[in-house]
Amino acid sequence: MIYIILLLISFSLTSFIKNYMIKKSLVASVNERSSHTTPTPHGGGIAIAITWFIGLFYLYFIGQIENNLFYALLFGVLISIVSFFDDIYELSPKIRLIIQAIVAIGGLYFLGGFETLTFGIFDILNPIFTNIFAFFMIIWFINLYNFLDGINGYAGSEAVFLAVTGFILFGGNHFLVLAIAVLGFLYWNWNKAKIFMGDVGSTLLGYNIAIFTIYYANQEPTNFWIWIILFSVYWFDATLTLIRRKLNKERLSQAHKKHAYQRLTQAGWSHYKVTNYSIGLNILLFTIVFFISNIFVAFLLAFVVLVLVMKFIDSKKAFE
Repeated sequence: MIYIILLLISFSLTSFIKNYMIKKSLVASVNERSSHTTPTPHGGGIAIAITWFIGLFYLYFIGQIENNLFYALLFGVLISIVSFFDDIYELSPKIRLIIQAIVAIGGLYFLGGFETLTFGIFDILNPIFTNIFAFFMIIWFINLYNFLDGINGYAGSEAVFLAVTGFILFGGNHFLVLAIAVLGFLYWNWNKAKIFMGDVGSTLLGYNIAIFTIYYANQEPTNFWIWIILFSVYWFDATLTLIRRKLNKERLSQAHKKHAYQRLTQAGWSHYKVTNYSIGLNILLFTIVFFISNIFVAFLLAFVVLVLVMKFIDSKKAFE
């Protein structure tokens, strides 16, 4: 019953925010980075955030979530609030980065740090190294999720995929809460979007995925690589694009449309087609994780798949 209630909250809140944004003319304008062609309301991710935190508190009060995970995820309230104001007022990059750093430190504190980074043949146990790595990973996940929230249904479907596969592999009703919170929004964002997620949604989702990665890696170090594979459609595209732009001596702060999903839309693919193909690729990656017991073999296979996919995208629209 609670999940039906949460779904109705997310659905209704998104609808209300959409209408309010239109009334107040708070719409995402079309610019050089945009993949949309008409001004559209944004900030709909606040519905995801509100529904998510209501669900989290419910799980906490009925004792269905560990305290350390609850408080680490709850710390995401800070980035949601700041990102919501960023959607409206466009805060400076310095302020956003400071808040992201504070949130990363807070999340790590409540999780008790990042204990072990394993590479199969050897482990890194030095807490200074592992926690510095985790700190930058959290910040990177926050930002790359924001970077890849650019076409209809793309960021929302990725979150639902990660929540559903997380539940299948690890259990935990927090995954169901996340899936429901996003699904209510996704109805309005799917195919011909009526509203966009905005930073308030994308940064929170990126933060949550980083927290899940660290939390489950602390339970079993190889779980880190499971999350890396499941999230690889996003981090592979964002990281490779960043490296390519750096090699091109581009100003990294400058807006661009060079991510894989953007180049596919430039090649003539619809938002709907790109999103559906990304879902298919995610299912393939999950299949690799689910059926290959050696996670490092699974990672290598997934990496090969991603390289081949990127070569296909390059053939459709070259990285210039």
